[in-house]
Amino acid sequence: MSRTWSLAATVALPLLFPPLAASAATIGVVAPTSGPYALLGAQVTAGARAAADATGDTLVEIGEDCEADAPAAGVAQRLVEADADAAIGFLCGETLTGALPQLATAGIPVITLSVRSNILMEDALREDWPLFRLSPADGDEAERISEIILERWSAEPIALIDDGTIYGRELTSSIRRQIESSGLTPVFVDTYRPGQEQQLALVRRLAQAGARRIIVGGDRNDAAVIARDAAQENVPLQILGGDTMRAADRPVPLPDGAMAVALPDYSALPSAADAATTLRGRGVVPEGYALPAYAAVQIVGQAVSAGGSQPLTEVLPATQFQSAIGPVDFDERHELTRNPLRLQEWRGDRFVAVDVPTE
Repeated sequence: MSRTWSLAATVALPLLFPPLAASAATIGVVAPTSGPYALLGAQVTAGARAAADATGDTLVEIGEDCEADAPAAGVAQRLVEADADAAIGFLCGETLTGALPQLATAGIPVITLSVRSNILMEDALREDWPLFRLSPADGDEAERISEIILERWSAEPIALIDDGTIYGRELTSSIRRQIESSGLTPVFVDTYRPGQEQQLALVRRLAQAGARRIIVGGDRNDAAVIARDAAQENVPLQILGGDTMRAADRPVPLPDGAMAVALPDYSALPSAADAATTLRGRGVVPEGYALPAYAAVQIVGQAVSAGGSQPLTEVLPATQFQSAIGPVDFDERHELTRNPLRLQEWRGDRFVAVDVPTE
């Protein structure tokens, strides 16, 4: 199930480069500047600006309207008129869907920092649209959680619970298919009612079923309520959730030991030290999309330097890049070769990447 990076695959790559000084690239930065996603867009532009100042690249900043009927073709036209080498950002699938055909004609690759849709990537591959993904894909959470269950908890009584949302149902259903195909059957599977002040009845049913490892397909606060009520009932539950666990720690605080499969805190990586310092010096907190945007600018700059006259659409999937978020390489499907989601444990006031023993 896991994505692998073998020595043979590495040797077979036609291009493999150490960190390169980015030459003067023209990079489009497409991100929301207003509306509900403006804060996320500000993270993208702040990270991209900091990186471009360091590399000497030129940015073309374009606002992204994340509405279904937004004029995405106008975004593409501005990138073409700017003679952009590549574009980064694109937090919304609507913009990508509308812009990619024209960008494909112009030979301008796109690195999305956010859109996880497998359907869109399948369309891009079929239509030969130059889309690359610097974020997890749909299914990465279920794949990683299933790996953890099978590698660490195969002898443990597993429960799968979800909150009835599309996200929760699809996550737990996918996990169930993957672990059952490997011979592991959950002892408890159910849908709970989300947003409740207490979950004592659910906790008691989990205890009665003998479940000890609980996979939660729901939000952070529901997981916190379940963990709190389990402690109150003296039921030893180990809770593991997905990327939605990275949310505000309120109103019920998450207890130490709760686990999540989520994107790491990039600012804590050694590779991000300089970039994080630069961002903080500019009054920018290195969180959210700031460091991925910084990395995306680095990737484009290195690709331009490495490729010479070669099209970037050929350079990007054949090169390993060194970036603020660590080494990055794309596979033949333009996805990250390594699943970026990591097992983490809540300690004090943050999630910390850990290698927690099974016993």
